[in-house]
Amino acid sequence: MPSSPPPLPSSDLGEADLNRSPQPQASGSTRNIVVSLLLSALVLAAVGALTFDAGAFGRLLQHLRPELLAAAVLVAFARIGLGGWRLSQVSEGRLSLRSGTRGQLAWDFFSSVTPSVVGGGPVAAFYVARDEDLAVGESAAFLFFCVLLDQLWFLVAIPLLVLATFAIDLLPSAAGAVGGWSLLAYFGGLLLWAGLYAYATLVRPRLLVAVADWCLRWPYLRRFRETVMPEMRAYFRRARHLGSRPPAFYASGFALTALIWLARYALVFLIVCSVHAADGLLLFARSAAMMLVGLVMPTPGGSGGLEGLYALFIGPLMPEALLAPTLLTWRLLGYYLFIALGAYLFLHQLHQRRADGAPRTDWPARGIR
Repeated sequence: MPSSPPPLPSSDLGEADLNRSPQPQASGSTRNIVVSLLLSALVLAAVGALTFDAGAFGRLLQHLRPELLAAAVLVAFARIGLGGWRLSQVSEGRLSLRSGTRGQLAWDFFSSVTPSVVGGGPVAAFYVARDEDLAVGESAAFLFFCVLLDQLWFLVAIPLLVLATFAIDLLPSAAGAVGGWSLLAYFGGLLLWAGLYAYATLVRPRLLVAVADWCLRWPYLRRFRETVMPEMRAYFRRARHLGSRPPAFYASGFALTALIWLARYALVFLIVCSVHAADGLLLFARSAAMMLVGLVMPTPGGSGGLEGLYALFIGPLMPEALLAPTLLTWRLLGYYLFIALGAYLFLHQLHQRRADGAPRTDWPARGIR
């Protein structure tokens, strides 16, 4: 790894500043959960009303392969365990497998109730800090590195998907020529962003700080400066630490990240194949493309939008009568399950905080080892 750049001046954000960030409010989370579930349910109902045929579904159900459906359930829970293992690994022992799994569930939960373009990592950092009695800056650094690993995965997955378009019909025919080129342009933009994020984090951490500082001098963005710049300076400090880690640290983290994303794609694959003999390679590739597009959904957890993307990308690969049932199964195992488990953890922690009295403000100021 290249040597770390010199530190920022004394205006750099300290650990105490991170710890004074506002903690998540239960009322806001509850409202987001309701909005997220309603959006998802409305689109599911619309898809069902337009495509579901009870008679045809009954006949198709005779070909159900329960072993593949059971495998889908196992994959859904395995993804939770893999996420916990990754958090434990990147924390270098600060988080156990059990606490890492709780942290991953919290991350998935908050990702499900915040817009996909925002993600749930910043809020999940508070959960991990409270759960393990860590400094918020320390727990944020663990999640920050996991986000970097996701960007590295996109740098591998996106070129493979683009190359796949020459061999398979990756883009839905309903998208048309304009939609197809737009999707490829989006892949190119996402690839560029992932490359910039990885380069700026590992090689030139000052770069994103400088770009943010320049943008926030514009008149329409100046009001966000006091909020954004402390976070960017905190990013710089975390990036300097990441640049000092050995290659084996990245290799193990990337391997776990690859397994996590492959499990996401495999969930759709197993659910559809449990009721229909679809083209396996095309189904797997379209699942990956669908989830990449879902990263920019503005709704909480991508609800509503992801259901529409499923109908667009996956729907043409199966009989119409199977679209709504497989979509519902996918959302149950890949979305509602995480909301239920994450909400339980979050509410349990709130109950613990009330039982302990007023929340602490003197978080221990320990650095990442």
